[in-house]
Amino acid sequence: MSDPSHPNVTELIRLARQGDPASRDELFALCRKYLGYVARAQVETWLRVKVDASDVVQQTMLEAHRDFERFSGATEQEWLGWLRRILAHNVADFVRHYRGTAKRREHREVPFRDPAASGPARGAPEPASPEATPSQQFLELDTEMRVVAALESLPPDYQEVIMLRNLQRLPFNDVAERMGRSRPAVQMLWMRAVKKLQEAMGDEEP
Repeated sequence: MSDPSHPNVTELIRLARQGDPASRDELFALCRKYLGYVARAQVETWLRVKVDASDVVQQTMLEAHRDFERFSGATEQEWLGWLRRILAHNVADFVRHYRGTAKRREHREVPFRDPAASGPARGAPEPASPEATPSQQFLELDTEMRVVAALESLPPDYQEVIMLRNLQRLPFNDVAERMGRSRPAVQMLWMRAVKKLQEAMGDEEP
């Protein structure tokens, strides 16, 4: 069933290709917040202290505007996939740049903690389990723009806990540290946030 509140990206692509500047502007504006979530999910923890996700989004938007004529797809999925590939390339460029800098200043970098190491924990927390749940994969589903719109309707702390837990896939202990709350409080907040997100999307499934 089509959602009348959900913009027709395919139609915007068609009109933008025909030279309609308003449709082109709307097409890019719709995707900026989506790219913001994707960028925050992709930028590594150690890189966030050096690069704001908005910088990666801005670079991606500039390149997408410049190379719009090279986009050969016609659907929303093809469009978002094209934008994700540009963004991923930019993230990789930032990583290469700062890792190259780190080789000259290794003492200033914080390594990931080895989960197999014994003794006192040192370094940054290890990444969360690589096993992705359906909720962690939601930006790859065919409802990705609708999910982002639903996220934007949530209170900021709900957005943040979903971002940290489901997109950045951090353990609850790390989420609690980032948000300055106890682990039980964060777990309760996350459950409420997921429920509100499902309600905003009209999804009854757990």
